[in-house]
Amino acid sequence: MARIKLTMPTSICGESLLRVRVADINYGHHLGNDAMVGLLHEARVLWLHQLGYTEFNVEEKSLILSELIVNYLAEAFLGDDLKIEIATGEKTSSGFELYYRVTTIRNGVNLNIAIAKTGLVFFDYSSRKISPMPEEFCKRFWS
Repeated sequence: MARIKLTMPTSICGESLLRVRVADINYGHHLGNDAMVGLLHEARVLWLHQLGYTEFNVEEKSLILSELIVNYLAEAFLGDDLKIEIATGEKTSSGFELYYRVTTIRNGVNLNIAIAKTGLVFFDYSSRKISPMPEEFCKRFWS
């Protein structure tokens, strides 16, 4: 099976610190994939909040997830403090890529836990249709 290999863009535009909780641990005694998706979501919501947005209001448009790819690089364990860096990637007329680098420091060593990418599109819930990217949002990252 061919593996999709992600490369993190160099221009970091946000960062969150989140701790691995008991509820995040799976039967393998490490961070579960479902919990990783939740942590990425939390980091994205915090990033949007720092910009003055919510997932339901980015310049009066909502965001929905259209794609998710995660490259797992190492295990994360209960109590690990995860730094999740965020960077924007390519854009389209109605959406954009958001990249995430998940790291932790364990025994004095910086470990890469995962690199992920989400595809996000702007959405109008009243018409249930994809919307164009708001111009002001676009200017913040792709001017």
